[in-house]
Amino acid sequence: MAIIEDHSKSPEADHLVDPVDVVIRTRTPHDPAISRHFAATDPQRGRDIAKSARVTRLLKDRRFQFLLILPNQIIFWVVIAVGLVGTVVPGLNFATAITWYLWFCLVFVMMVGVGRAWCAMCPFGGFGEWLQRRSFFQRRHVSLGLGLKMPERVAQYGFLLSVGSFLVLTWIEEFFNIAGPGNPMATSFMVLGIVATATIFFLTFERRTFCRYVCPLSALIGSVGAMGAVAGFRTRDREVCQSCTTKDCMRGDGDGYGCPWYTWPGSADSNATCGLCTECFKSCPSNNIGLYVQAPLTSVVAPTRRRADIAWSVALLFGLVLYQQLNALTMFSQLDGWLNSHTGFPQYPNPIDYLGVIVLVALALGALGRIFSVAFARADFTPAPGGRAFVDRTSRFRSYFVPLMYAIIPVVGADYFARQLPKFLQHFPRVLVSVGHLVGVGSTSSSLYNASLIASNRGIIAVQVGVMVLGTIAGAWTSWRIGARDLAPVSRSPRLAQWSTVALTVGLGVLVSVLYVLMNAAD
Repeated sequence: MAIIEDHSKSPEADHLVDPVDVVIRTRTPHDPAISRHFAATDPQRGRDIAKSARVTRLLKDRRFQFLLILPNQIIFWVVIAVGLVGTVVPGLNFATAITWYLWFCLVFVMMVGVGRAWCAMCPFGGFGEWLQRRSFFQRRHVSLGLGLKMPERVAQYGFLLSVGSFLVLTWIEEFFNIAGPGNPMATSFMVLGIVATATIFFLTFERRTFCRYVCPLSALIGSVGAMGAVAGFRTRDREVCQSCTTKDCMRGDGDGYGCPWYTWPGSADSNATCGLCTECFKSCPSNNIGLYVQAPLTSVVAPTRRRADIAWSVALLFGLVLYQQLNALTMFSQLDGWLNSHTGFPQYPNPIDYLGVIVLVALALGALGRIFSVAFARADFTPAPGGRAFVDRTSRFRSYFVPLMYAIIPVVGADYFARQLPKFLQHFPRVLVSVGHLVGVGSTSSSLYNASLIASNRGIIAVQVGVMVLGTIAGAWTSWRIGARDLAPVSRSPRLAQWSTVALTVGLGVLVSVLYVLMNAAD
C-alpha cells in the first residue's frame, strides 16, 4: 500500500465533479396561458444557520466530524464483538437487538426528517476515512492508499450502483435471516463485511468514492432523504463561486479537504449528494458557504435538475419494498416455494421472483412514464439535439418519467419506514434488556423482555396505515407541485397531466396501505 501525496491543489481537481449526466431540467412554459396557471411557487432554498457565530465555530472545528462519528464507531465495534462472543439468544444479544429493533428504524427517521444525517456520523465511512487520511481529524496532506478515481464509465450510473449493492445485501440478509433476527454472529459478519468493503474502497479510490457510489444505503438516503429539512452546504452568492480562482471547496486547502462527495456547492440544488461533512465550509476562502435548512420536501420539489439515476433508483427501491410486502402474503410465499422446488434452490428467497418482482415494478413504473409521455406530450415538444425520432422519444419519455418518480418519493419513503415498524413496536424494550444483559442483569424472564410498545396486530397496522396516509398526503402535495413545474409546461392538457400525477401517487399510496392491512403486522 502506497503513501500518496494530496493532489488537491493540482489542475485536475477542477474536474472533480459528479459525472452523472443530468437528463432533465425544469422547463419554462411554452406559452403565456400556461405561465399564468402554472407559475413556479416553490419555496426558497431555506435559512442559513451557519450565519450564527456559534454554529460557525462548531463547523470550523476539525474535531466536530470526529466527535459525531466516534459514538457510533464505538457502538458498532461493540456490536461486532458481542455478536461474535455474546449470547445466541437474538433478543438478549445487544448486537441483534440494537441493530434490528432500533438502528434500522432510526436511520429512516433521520433520512425522512433530516436527509443525510446518518452519512455525517456513519462509522463505516468514518473508519475508512480515518485510515485514508491517516488522521482522526487533523488536516493531512499525504494520504494512504492508491488514490484512484472511479472510472467515468462506471460512475455515470450514479445511484444505480448503490441500489445494486442494496439489493444484493438485502437478498443475503433475507436468505440467512439475519434481520429476523437470527444468529447474532450473522449480524456481526454482515457488519464486518460492510466495514471491510468500505475500507478496501477507501484505500483503493480517492475521497469518499465508496459512500458516493457503492454504499448500500447511499441511494436510499439520497432519494428518500430529499424529504428532509436539511438542504446541506451551498453557496451563499453564486457569483462569488463563479469568479473564484482557487476552488478550494473542491481542491481543499490548509484548513479543509476538498469535498469528499464530489459535489460543488455552487451548483447544488438538492441534498441528494451532500454528506454534511463540513469540508467545503472549512475550505472556502471567501466564507461563501452556508448550511441551509429548508421546508420539508423542498429537495423533492425544487431541484432545477432532475436525474435519471435517482428516478430509476426510486423505481427499483419501490420494487424491493413491494416484494417484501408481497412475500408476507400466503399466496406469494407459496409461489416462492413452488419456484424453489422446480429450480432446486434451497430456500426463500428464490432469486427469480426476488429480482423478477423488483424489475417488473420498475418496468411498470417506466411504462406509466411512457403512457404519460404519449398521452400528454405537446405537438411542439422540443426535440433532443440532433432531432432524430428515437432520441426525441427518449427525451420525451425522460421528461415525464423522471418527474413522476420524484413525485412518489414521499410514498416510497413512508413505505420503507412503515415496513420497519413491527419490529420496533413489538420488540424495542428488548434493546434495554440487551444493554442490561451486557452487565449481567437482563434475562428472557424479565417483564420488559416480553413487553411491547404496541402489542396488538391491529394497533401496529393502524400505525403503519397512518404513516402511509401521511406519506400519501405529502406525495399528493409534491405531485401537484411537480406536475405544475415539470409536466404541465410540456403537456397539451396541463391540468389533466397535473391531476393524473396526483392520482398516480395517491393510487400507489392506497395500494401500499391495503397491503399492510393484508400483511397483518408481519415483520
